[in-house]
Amino acid sequence: MTDMQFEKIALIGIGLIGSSIARAIREKGLAREVAISTRSSETLKRAEELGLGTSYHTSAAEAAEEADLVIVSVPVGASGAVAAEIAVALKPGAILTDVGSTKASVIQQMLPHVPDGVHFIPGHPIAGTEHSGPDAGFADLFQGRWCILTPVAGTALEPLARLRLFWETLGSKVDEMEPEHHDKVLAIVSHLPHIIAYNIVGTAADLETVTESEVIKYSASGFRDFTRLAASDPVMWRDVCLHNKDAILEMLARFSEDLAYLQRAIRWGEADKLFDLFTRTRAVRRSIIEAGQDTAAPDFGRHIKGGN
Repeated sequence: MTDMQFEKIALIGIGLIGSSIARAIREKGLAREVAISTRSSETLKRAEELGLGTSYHTSAAEAAEEADLVIVSVPVGASGAVAAEIAVALKPGAILTDVGSTKASVIQQMLPHVPDGVHFIPGHPIAGTEHSGPDAGFADLFQGRWCILTPVAGTALEPLARLRLFWETLGSKVDEMEPEHHDKVLAIVSHLPHIIAYNIVGTAADLETVTESEVIKYSASGFRDFTRLAASDPVMWRDVCLHNKDAILEMLARFSEDLAYLQRAIRWGEADKLFDLFTRTRAVRRSIIEAGQDTAAPDFGRHIKGGN
């Protein structure tokens, strides 16, 4: 068990990320108290049944009282409302952070509500699955994954070091970025792939010449891997699109240009161009595996039971 890092941690939102943080805190003994808050009484009851915290609240402000670390784990569009609600409850010296996958928008929403003396350090653990809710979490979710911190101007070194240590204890590798740079990086490595996946799955669902049963039956030929991304939380991804609009539109424009290039190469039978593209992309895949961010297993790490 790790030495306790905080007397009290408040988790505002208890979905996949929040419940995974709660499990890791409990497993490693990082706090004496863990206050959990969510607006849904049903979700809150389930979090209590799972024993994810030491107290449970429908009021975010109530949960945040006397907390040394407050982690906001809500869809990015709700960040400002949460910050406004908990502002009166935040004690001087507390660290306030979040887990949203857009940072410039979250800072714009939350910073005006942060009281003097509270250390606001936005963050983004780059970890997740297509599942959501308190049952979806697991303590090892952050193991070997990156967590990006985007400190605002004037951030003190001591609370930044404490938050970095917290994520490292959860198993993450921690990096720091400017918020706008973070949003561009995530637009290409996360947001655009999800948008493309949603679009491809939607296109398949709309095809009149291919039946739904055929789409499902033959999905292992590639379509299946898009459906994993397209099964992600629709509220979260709606908010990501709206709150990282400029970076996503920039990457979509670049993708559209590259897609047009590929379309021309296929139309005119330009074998060399096709071979060059497919060779370059294989190298990217190898680099990801070498960096430990995925497995080279033929089933992408899936363990299929019963030989099906």
